[in-house]
Formats: sequence, structure tokens, C-alpha cells
Amino acid sequence: MSRQAMQMLGSVLVAVAIVAVAIIVVTAQFGPTSAAEQEVREERQDQRIDAQEERRDEAQDRRDDQQDP
Repeated sequence: MSRQAMQMLGSVLVAVAIVAVAIIVVTAQFGPTSAAEQEVREERQDQRIDAQEERRDEAQDRRDDQQDP
């Protein structure tokens, strides 16, 4: 193999290694964040559902109070 071909092969291998490391780093950084964000979304949704149920219960209680003589 010529020196130029060896140099080209070495450059390609280094480039592949850099890309692999970049993918691993990005995946590692965004993986836990995505899970944390999903957990926050679910918690907010649960809070909204609880608030809606509470409003419904209060409205029903008011209706019941109005119907009682």
C-alpha cells in the first residue's frame, strides 16, 4: 500500500471514530433528559386530571346543594 493510501485509510478511520463518539455523547446526554421530560409531562397531565375531577365534584356538590330545599 502506498503511503498516500495508508494516510487516507487512517483519516477515514479517525473520522468514523469521531462520528461514533459524537453519537454516543449526544445519545447519552439526551436520553435521560427525554425520560425526565416525559415524567414531568405525565405528572402535569395527572395534575390536570385531578384538578378537572375536583372541579366536577365541586360543581356536583353545588348542584346538589341547590336542589335540596
